Amino acid sequence: MLHYKTYKHETVEDWVVFVHGAGGSSSIWYKQIREFKQHFNILLLDLRGHGKSKSDRFLLKKYSFHEVSQDVLEVMDHLRIQKAHFVGISLGTIVIQTLAEMNPDRVASMTLGGAVTKLNFRSQLLITLGNMCKSFIPYMWLYKLFAWVIMPRSRHVESRSLFIKEAKKLCQNEFKRWFKLTLKINPFLRGLIDREISIPTLYIMGEEDYMFLPPIQAFIDKKKHSKLITFRDCGHVCNVDQPDQFNETSIGFIKKHLSTAAKPAAV
Repeated sequence: MLHYKTYKHETVEDWVVFVHGAGGSSSIWYKQIREFKQHFNILLLDLRGHGKSKSDRFLLKKYSFHEVSQDVLEVMDHLRIQKAHFVGISLGTIVIQTLAEMNPDRVASMTLGGAVTKLNFRSQLLITLGNMCKSFIPYMWLYKLFAWVIMPRSRHVESRSLFIKEAKKLCQNEFKRWFKLTLKINPFLRGLIDREISIPTLYIMGEEDYMFLPPIQAFIDKKKHSKLITFRDCGHVCNVDQPDQFNETSIGFIKKHLSTAAKPAAV
């Protein structure tokens, strides 16, 4: 099972599950925990191969977004959490959307920060080159390159440094497994976007997230259950670049969609 940590609220029933991106860990939510735990029960987890979720068990399993999403459901079942609100960042937003497509009855709402919905030509080129070089170039060289391309400005230095620091905890083989998930990601993402699920969804994007914001702007007006909010002076990792605004916006959104009771899952 994935490594996880919970914060229980004395009176509130609703749960919020935080899902980090590839190369990160649950520690990237350090600017959210204090505010969120005042309003909700919190579940933080490390995706397979990340943070403290390092086990030989995962080496024997398939690496697909469906499999990774099933890992998250396994933790929820263990904790008897039937339904939760999900908050994700970067590639973690793909995990959340995949989980919602697989089990929509387990997802009360989705807050997708720095959401990845399509890879543009530049990002596809980087991934192709990275795949060609991953066998003989140290993975940290590639990760640092991606971090600089995605978060290039001086005001992104905290986010960039945080993700590079967390990525150093990965091993080369683990990086390769996650890297393979991105090779044919566009058709997979297109399917997620085309099939809108009737779950309240909030996209929170930085205005300086030049790689991933434009695709969302192109389709958001066609979605009945989705809304887009952009932050000024903010890049890809909006929960770190603008934490106060991220917390206020996402907590307000979740509170609009609270359930009257959170029933335990059958085990």
